[in-house]
Amino acid sequence: MEDVKWRRRWPLRRRARRSAEKMDWQGQKLTEQLMQIMLVAFAAGAFVTGYFMGSFQMMLLVYAAGVVLTSLITIPNWPFFNRHPLKWLDPIEAERHPKPQPTTSKKKPTKNHQK
Repeated sequence: MEDVKWRRRWPLRRRARRSAEKMDWQGQKLTEQLMQIMLVAFAAGAFVTGYFMGSFQMMLLVYAAGVVLTSLITIPNWPFFNRHPLKWLDPIEAERHPKPQPTTSKKKPTKNHQK
């Protein structure tokens, strides 16, 4: 019986793994910037609201609502985070191009301090 439950959940895991791979580098950068800006804005707004209302509880509620809203916007893999997808080479095509070799420079070490 346990095996049947695991099989039913497997497509969900596969689908979740595929969707997690769709965000590109620029999408990750945008997500990070958006998260930082939203958290700072909600923190400032929560502080001002709590200060003028004289309620620490209201300040925490406003900030908690901001964290939840920020999480809903930045954590899911929305399609607008994948506007610049990477184009990977096929493995066969990658084998045709040699890997760049590191170059070693043969400079003499210099002394930083003199007597």
